[in-house]
Amino acid sequence: MNRLNQFVISPCVSVCEVNERNVCVGCLRTLDEIAAWGMMSHAERLRIMTEELPKREAEDVA
Repeated sequence: MNRLNQFVISPCVSVCEVNERNVCVGCLRTLDEIAAWGMMSHAERLRIMTEELPKREAEDVA
């Protein structure tokens, strides 16, 4: 397991504002993801940061 897998930090950038799609305009996480973040496994956090957030950024959902 590499170091990134061991320590996945929060993508929060302290710009906490949710749009009409319930996506934070700062970190691009959904409200459900934000609420569950502390209980997620490192693997799930890593998946969100490497797969979901880049998709949302490309789609410009914020």
